[in-house]
Amino acid sequence: MNAPQPVLPMAVPAEGLPARVRIHEVGARDGLQNEKATVPTEVKAEFIRRLAGTGLTTIEATSFVHPKWVPQLADAEELYPAVAGLPVSLPVLVPNARGLDRALTLGARRVAVFASATESFAKANLNRTVDEALAMFEPVVSRAKAQGVHVRGYLSMCFGDPWEGVVPLPQVVKVCRALLDMGCDELSLGDTIGVATPGHVTALLTALAEAGVPVSTLGVHFHDTYGQALSNTLAALQQGVTTVDASAGGLGGCPYAKSATGNLATEDLVWMLRGLGIDTGVDLGRLVATSVWMAAHLGRPSPSRTVRALSHQEQ
Repeated sequence: MNAPQPVLPMAVPAEGLPARVRIHEVGARDGLQNEKATVPTEVKAEFIRRLAGTGLTTIEATSFVHPKWVPQLADAEELYPAVAGLPVSLPVLVPNARGLDRALTLGARRVAVFASATESFAKANLNRTVDEALAMFEPVVSRAKAQGVHVRGYLSMCFGDPWEGVVPLPQVVKVCRALLDMGCDELSLGDTIGVATPGHVTALLTALAEAGVPVSTLGVHFHDTYGQALSNTLAALQQGVTTVDASAGGLGGCPYAKSATGNLATEDLVWMLRGLGIDTGVDLGRLVATSVWMAAHLGRPSPSRTVRALSHQEQ
């Protein structure tokens, strides 16, 4: 009789890493907003329900942006009420005061604004300078905080810009401090075009710490353009970061940065963290099944290596 196979990967903890990581799941918003074909509202809602059933505790639901800019998320008013009763946090993106109004009307309690570390991307994404964008966000953040709403600040192009190239560390630190000073509860450091490497990640997190930015307020958002997302995540964990953005099945990129490819796949992240003995609370089997289900709706296989490996084993 064959002995039962051990559950893989084998957990081998490493020193200096957190015991638990909170995954900020972005597939339903950041992933689906990049689809050429609009995904039906009920499919989006079912995707979020299935993600909630995996043990994920934070699932970014949608964006209250003008449909002209992101037509794939034009159904925010219909989608959010369909999932609002789930026992998870459901942050939503609010690009301006109008977006905040729409979100608050539906009872959203976690919102996010989307800033840029570079002038070129601020112009492309928001048609404003960095300072003009921050000025636009300030009353949004202030009003949200006055109503007891949690605010996340996304900061794109932290590690490189397709137009400007290298982004100086002090430039990133300055915008991070501005977002925190206006009241953001947490920041997500975005490697929008996937050019970061572990040493760069360490250097930026060190610079932020030296500027008085608590590591407890930071999350990281890596793209896998050059295959560096997991190594960059590990570098961030070694600096004390405990919040990592990821997208189920590796969905998504960035519609305003043409060289951006997919987000870090949540399954690949969970596999690595499980191997390091780091708790996420996520059922990997259910997560893989959810991404396989969504891939079938999208008509193409998931780019996640872990999804492909585990779903192939089950065939």
